[in-house]
Amino acid sequence: MARVFEEAGLPTVSMSSALDITTLLRPPRAVFVNFPLGHQCGKPDNPVGQRAILKEALRLLETATEGGTLLRVPVRWREDDPTDSWEEEAFHEPAEA
Repeated sequence: MARVFEEAGLPTVSMSSALDITTLLRPPRAVFVNFPLGHQCGKPDNPVGQRAILKEALRLLETATEGGTLLRVPVRWREDDPTDSWEEEAFHEPAEA
């Protein structure tokens, strides 16, 4: 869809929390946030953090000069977690029987 809008002269920015898929599809402009799927714009009930991420996306509209531009927003799901271990916690190994 983004390419159709781009061809019509309307710039777009995709919001992503799936880096592998975004890298494969190469949208015209994309913002990657390393948050759980469905949280590309930030945590629920966190308007300050959400606005910060959206401002980065809007800034990309102004600054991206080449197609396929990917901006990685340097935010963490939990500020006190330097390794972003939410990814490991999101998947639980099944218990052995």
